[in-house]
Amino acid sequence: MNIHDEKIIILDFGSQTTQLIARRIREQKVYSEIHPFSISIEKIKELNPTGIVLSGGPCSVYDSDAPRSDPALLELGIPLLGICYGAQLMIEQLGGTVEKADKREFGKAYLSANFTEGLFAGIETGEAKHQVWMSHGDRINVIPEGFEATAVSDNSPYAALRHREKPIVAVQFHPEVAHTLIGTDVLRNFIFGICHCSPEWTMHSFIESHTEAIRKKIGTDKVICALSGGVDSSVVAAIVHRAVGDQLTCIYVNNGLMRSGESESILRFFREKSSLHVIDVDAADFFLHELEGVKDPEVKRKRIGLGFIEIFEREAGKLGGVKYLAQGTLYPDVIESVSFRGEAPIKSHHNVGGLPEVMKLELIEPLRELFKDEVRELGLELGLPEEAVYRQPFPGPGLGIRIMGEVTAERLRILRESDMIVLDEMRKAGWYRKVWQSFAVLLPVQTVGVMGDGRTYEYVIAIRCVDSKDAMTADWTKLPYEISGNISSRIINEVRGVNRVVYDISSKPPATIEWE
Repeated sequence: MNIHDEKIIILDFGSQTTQLIARRIREQKVYSEIHPFSISIEKIKELNPTGIVLSGGPCSVYDSDAPRSDPALLELGIPLLGICYGAQLMIEQLGGTVEKADKREFGKAYLSANFTEGLFAGIETGEAKHQVWMSHGDRINVIPEGFEATAVSDNSPYAALRHREKPIVAVQFHPEVAHTLIGTDVLRNFIFGICHCSPEWTMHSFIESHTEAIRKKIGTDKVICALSGGVDSSVVAAIVHRAVGDQLTCIYVNNGLMRSGESESILRFFREKSSLHVIDVDAADFFLHELEGVKDPEVKRKRIGLGFIEIFEREAGKLGGVKYLAQGTLYPDVIESVSFRGEAPIKSHHNVGGLPEVMKLELIEPLRELFKDEVRELGLELGLPEEAVYRQPFPGPGLGIRIMGEVTAERLRILRESDMIVLDEMRKAGWYRKVWQSFAVLLPVQTVGVMGDGRTYEYVIAIRCVDSKDAMTADWTKLPYEISGNISSRIINEVRGVNRVVYDISSKPPATIEWE
């Protein structure tokens, strides 16, 4: 459902910070979205973007297998910004040359701007040095006809370029990262000064446009919403209900993979504090049977996804006249489930890669364009209470992907009891709202321990606690020792079957937040 009059699209060449470009543009209240570098010219024309950004990437433009966008892109007359690899590719395709640099630039560098317009409007020029973040081993050596340098660094005579007549600009540094202190100014100058966008993409405008679009699409038909109790599905239910009212029925499926007491809590909340019509389905035995003997995480996700769809279609048949299924797919789900660079996707999200190719219900996914923090903002704008909006994210496949290896009733018991302790201690210490997520993971290994002077051979629980803004990147949380110590002590003492607790200190990337 793409209904934005103004948008800037980003072509992804494999940079780890491509998603940051999209976020930085959206922070300026202008809509942006990411597409693979191989997108066709016809599709770009159909999208009708106000501007295009070519991202960085790990390759060199002179590599035989380097990713290359269609050169016709440069002739569309649409404002273009090339960043790092994107800048080098653009210059090479227009007739310039790129070569391996004698001195590479990685990390902090200092740039001097010598042009007071375009990307550097309002930024001090001349002798002033501006800290930027570089990440390249190549440099532009010869620039095409019509181009001129607008900034230099110690090792880059063409740290920034512009075409004298066309709306084409390029930078060797990364304006999207926080270490580039003039990055926001540079991006704002591209967005507003070169693309001439208006800062009109707000959650209020999103509600108005998407409510009307949902109403128009659904018409007089019925729609069901996959309600999990998390912020995503709660916001979906709220905006669809705003659009079509009683045509919506919410279905909560207890897949047997929820945390302790969560199903009862979710149903009580929606029945007491909302006007939504909610029916519940107990499918715990069904999902446990579907996961019996399954160890591969991708197979788990897809079986859970298929199981949900089977149940939703069955319940829709009972209601009669249901044509649509509304669900809380977010933009990070789409990005991670789709191969942008010709490689395998990071993982199949149960509501993206886990869906069958032939499905009777047509999807309504109003949040498909949003990052998580934008969904929270939308939820508050829709009037949802903070207790619904600020719940920690919980994966659709539930505890099934927090149990490494086969899911069994006994392993679910161990993980539920451990996870309840993690959340209890985080809340008691006032840290639940300080972090993005905090949870327990059951490892498929057993270790030797000693309890009561006797040898034990029991499971290991890993604690995962991360700080993030949108789940695209995350840092492990430096929890106070007292909290982690309390969590470990309680799990080992209170949960039968566990004799060791470890703490995950991996960031994303290279790890993902969930273990599967």
